[in-house]
Amino acid sequence: MTKLNKPELLAPAGNWTMLVSAVKNGADAVYLGIDKLNMRAKAKNFELDKLHEIVEYCDQSSVDVHLTLNSIVFEDDLNQLDEIILKAKSTGVELIICWDMAVIEKCIEHEMPFCVSTQASISNSQSAKLYKRLGARRVVLARECTLEKIKEIKHNADIEVETFVHGAMCVAVSGRCFVSHHIFNKSANLGECVQPCRREFEIRDTDGESTLILGEDYVMSPKDLCTIEFIDDLIEAGINSFKIEGRKRSPEYVGKVVSVYRKAIDLYFENSLTPEIKYEMLKELEKVYNRGFSSGFYFGEPSGDDYAVKYGSQATTRKTYVGKVVNYYKKSSIAHLKLEAEDLNVGDKVYFIGETTGAVESDITELMVDEENVSTAPKGCEVTFPFDTILRKSDKVYKIVEVTQI
Repeated sequence: MTKLNKPELLAPAGNWTMLVSAVKNGADAVYLGIDKLNMRAKAKNFELDKLHEIVEYCDQSSVDVHLTLNSIVFEDDLNQLDEIILKAKSTGVELIICWDMAVIEKCIEHEMPFCVSTQASISNSQSAKLYKRLGARRVVLARECTLEKIKEIKHNADIEVETFVHGAMCVAVSGRCFVSHHIFNKSANLGECVQPCRREFEIRDTDGESTLILGEDYVMSPKDLCTIEFIDDLIEAGINSFKIEGRKRSPEYVGKVVSVYRKAIDLYFENSLTPEIKYEMLKELEKVYNRGFSSGFYFGEPSGDDYAVKYGSQATTRKTYVGKVVNYYKKSSIAHLKLEAEDLNVGDKVYFIGETTGAVESDITELMVDEENVSTAPKGCEVTFPFDTILRKSDKVYKIVEVTQI
């Protein structure tokens, strides 16, 4: 039996806090965009002249950086490509993610490694071979490919393959859609999508006054992809990179999803990934933003059960703002908080979130007010407690609250 290679775990980073959260929770690589020519224009993104800082930070943890240049490129955009690609190359970016032939041509010209984006809708080995001949190191296959076809394409094309394992899906082929552009003049193909498809739809009789809600489902809003229950099948298929969607989601989403998939991959290679553990992991993933979960196209065409049943998140927890870090005393490992909006109790679960800290989840096991132990600290007071992870002044503190009705 051929020895399996451990797949790369590729995480989204829409800002510095998400980047740090991805790195600290075990990502092998991160993908991100600058404020030009990427498919998540509404993410905070990064400035081009900060790329060297990003790569230097990631290098400290042996994490690769992939830069997205995956939107449509218009004539007026061409003069930016040289500057961006040369900057990426000089700072040590591992791959450019692209699909417009102008970007591919510039990557070839500047000898910059590139990966072909899912926007190219690569669904067969002949297409993958073509991009390989052009010099592509890797292809991100169309989301519409089944697991069996992914195996076949990878075998026949003999090229690295990247597929999505978690996050939002779209009704349009590989996400190429005109609904947002048609209604709001915000193009999904330029990363500006405002997601009108996620809403509930209504049929109106133009000759009368009657209206009908269109079914019980959100008919253009698919559930989110989740592969944790069959992650072993994807590993055994020889997929090179497992990609998590979510550059517009929260730092705690990135932290939770990366940590769960990191653990799943590692346990598989330790022969310790059991159905019981995968079920526990599924419950952990349900705690952060999701529209319900689906297996996508991996085992065939999605069914009617793969559409969202409500607008927005179905997460089993939410976060509420508590306050901020006033100080952290490294010698004694003591955190000092100001409670600005909520009480804090021993036993509460919290997130600490900040640009340098990332998103750290923890239980409150001890609290002190004026150097006296307390079980509850009221809003408005300052508290201290022992905490091993270094926090930074002005890190925000959120209480994790169970959602009783989904």
